[in-house]
Amino acid sequence: MEELKKLRKEIDNIDNEILKLLNKRMEIVKKVGELKNNTNAPIYRPEREKEIIERLTKLSKQQGGILTKEEIEAIFLEIFAISRSLEKKEQIAFLGPIGTYTHQAAESRFGANAKYLPIMNNEGVFKAVEKKEVKYGVVPIENNTEGVVGATLDNLKKYNVKIVSEICMEVHHSFASYCEDISKIKRIYSHPHAYNQCLKFLEDYGLLDIEFIPTKSTAEAAQIVSKDKEGAAICSKIAAKLYNVPLLFEKIEDNKANRTRFIIISDFKTQKSGNDKTSVIAKTPNKTGALFELLKKFKDRDINLLKIESRPLKDDTFNTWFYIDFEGHIDDEKVKSLIEEEKMIWLGSYLKEC
Repeated sequence: MEELKKLRKEIDNIDNEILKLLNKRMEIVKKVGELKNNTNAPIYRPEREKEIIERLTKLSKQQGGILTKEEIEAIFLEIFAISRSLEKKEQIAFLGPIGTYTHQAAESRFGANAKYLPIMNNEGVFKAVEKKEVKYGVVPIENNTEGVVGATLDNLKKYNVKIVSEICMEVHHSFASYCEDISKIKRIYSHPHAYNQCLKFLEDYGLLDIEFIPTKSTAEAAQIVSKDKEGAAICSKIAAKLYNVPLLFEKIEDNKANRTRFIIISDFKTQKSGNDKTSVIAKTPNKTGALFELLKKFKDRDINLLKIESRPLKDDTFNTWFYIDFEGHIDDEKVKSLIEEEKMIWLGSYLKEC
């Protein structure tokens, strides 16, 4: 026991030193915030945060430290979030309600102390950012099982906002209900995307024939089931906990590598990081080979394409426009010249994380 007391004393001393250094860091952070506010510079700098994590990971290896990059990132993302709140309290809108995966993604980047505004539809998040009612908005843009979120692509085209960051998050669906006996469940509530991602589980447990009631979000599903004792929700673990609905199964998705990409939108241009992604909207003339000619221009400039999605113009024709992701930054000459030459709509250049 004496050895344990000695080790705990060492930990206490180290914690005291960490607290002292954190307070010193935050004093400097407040000064940085004052300078940024005077020049209207953005508080959130994802490329700067990534640079710090990469530097500290390298330093840890040189020092023979036991912390992995993921562990260093987890610690410092919280420090960054608190630092940002000290620089300036800015509100973040997200596709709500509280307890959704989007809420979880927003908190993973901005921390628990940020001011959050849940908005109940995708377009409302874009409106809030464009009208400067909030500084940032967080919305899903694609899932590796269900594909792209069409509403997000359409709103990127419609509203004057910029993508400033992306978040890749593992998404695990849980099955929550007050019915301990699955055979007594009469209704299943969830967002259609989540429901479709759990069909194997539903089939295995004989639940495919039970009435499915679609909801606007998985969090809403948990909220409804908190009052429907014969219902079950396919929702996030966080939502089940939020509405005090017992978890029957924690991970029920068919694809255990289920991931969703979220984007953070705002009103500024991010700086180059050296590992960037650019998103644009492109249109092609209605003629044979037009798309081929456009894609060839990427090849000729040695620009690596990451994604291309077609979306309808939503007029009285069947014409389309294209959402395109590719490697590079708007400040790269070859990227800038291509965007200008093809009269593309630039949606943002940001640190590539997905």
